[in-house]
Amino acid sequence: MKDIKEYANLILNQRSFLILLFLINAAGTIYGYIWYGYQLAVTEPIFYIFVPDSPTASLFFTIFLGFYIFRKHVPYIEALAMITLLKYGTWAVAMNILTLIENGTLPWTGYMLIFSHAAMAVQGLLYVPYYKMRLKHIMVAAVWTLHNDIIDYVFGQMPVYSSIMDHMQQIGYFTFWLSIGCIAVCYYMTQSRGHSV
Repeated sequence: MKDIKEYANLILNQRSFLILLFLINAAGTIYGYIWYGYQLAVTEPIFYIFVPDSPTASLFFTIFLGFYIFRKHVPYIEALAMITLLKYGTWAVAMNILTLIENGTLPWTGYMLIFSHAAMAVQGLLYVPYYKMRLKHIMVAAVWTLHNDIIDYVFGQMPVYSSIMDHMQQIGYFTFWLSIGCIAVCYYMTQSRGHSV
C-alpha cells in the first residue's frame, strides 16, 4: 500500500504529468464555456459569471495547476477548485443519471458529461495532499459556492436540462445540501492533514 501511495505521489507531482493535466483542463474549460454559449446568449450580463458552473470550477483547478507546476500556491483558488470540482462534478453526474431515468435514454453527450464530470470530482480530491488552504480560504470558497446556489435557484440561472426542469425545487434542495456536503468534505480532508487552522 505504501508503494502505491509513493508511486501515485510521484506521478501526481511529475512536471510532465502536471503540464498534461493543465492542458487537458484548459481545453475542457474553454469547451465548457463554449457549451454554455446558448444559455449565456439569453442571460443578463450581471449573471454571466454564475452561469457556466462546471467550466468555472475547472478554471479554478487549471489556475491551481498553473501555479503548482512552478511549486507556487494560491490557497483561495485551491479551496474554490476543490469544493466546486467536487460539487459540480457530482451534480452533473446526478443530473445526467436523472435525465436517463426520466427519458429512458441518454445521448452520447450525456455519457461524455458523466465521464468528464466524474473525472473533475476525482482530480480535485487527488490533489488534497498538495493544497495549502486554511479555514479562512475554505470559508471564502463556501460563501462563493452557496451564493452561486442562490443565483441559480432563486434568480433562475441554473444550468438548463430541458427534460428535468419540472423538478427544479427538488434539484435546488439537493444542490444546496450537496454544497454543504462538499464544503464539509473539503474541511475534513484538509483538517485531517493539518492544513486548516
